[in-house]
Amino acid sequence: MDLDGAERPVSELVAAALNGDHPSWNRLVDRYTPLLLSVVRRYRLQGDDAEDVVQTVWLRLVEKLGSIREPEALPGWILTTTRNECLHVIKSRTSASPTDLEDRGWPDGAGPAAVDSDLLVAERHEALLMALAALPERQRALVLLLIEDPPLSYEEIGTRLGVPVGSIGPTRARAMVKIRAYGAVQALLNA
Repeated sequence: MDLDGAERPVSELVAAALNGDHPSWNRLVDRYTPLLLSVVRRYRLQGDDAEDVVQTVWLRLVEKLGSIREPEALPGWILTTTRNECLHVIKSRTSASPTDLEDRGWPDGAGPAAVDSDLLVAERHEALLMALAALPERQRALVLLLIEDPPLSYEEIGTRLGVPVGSIGPTRARAMVKIRAYGAVQALLNA
C-alpha cells in the first residue's frame, strides 16, 4: 500500500458535499475537526460551551459552503469562525469590567513577554494543525502515529497502517517537506 495514495483535494470534497455527498462532508469534518478543537481548547471551553461552538461552526460551514470561492482557504475560514464563536460564547456568559493592569500588576508576575510567548506558541500550534490537515490522509495518519506518546516502533506503525517498514521514513520525509512548505508554517519560519 502506498502511503502517498491519492486523497481527494478540498475543492473536490467541497463540491461533492454541496451535491449532497455525505461521505465527502464526513471527510471534511474528519480532516478539520482537530484544528477546530485546538482553538476551542485554547479558549478553555468545555462541556456544553465547547459542544455549542463545534456545532455552530459546522452549521455555519453548511450555510456558507456554497459561497466559499477558494476551498483551499477552508482551514483559515474554520480557524477564524471558531475563534469568533469562542469569543461570542465567552462574552455571552461573562461580563468583564475594564481593569488597569498597571494598578493590579500582571498575574503571576508575568509581563508582556509571557503574553507574547503564549501567543506565538498558539500561532505555531495552529499553523502546524492547518498544515497537518492539508496533508494527504495517509501521510497525516503516519505523522499522527509518529508523534504518539509513548513512541511507537516503525514495525508497529507499519502493522497499523499496513505498509512496509521501509516506506515509513521516505513518506515521513515527504510529509515534513509539505508541512514546512505550507504557507502559515513558512511565514512563521521566516519570521
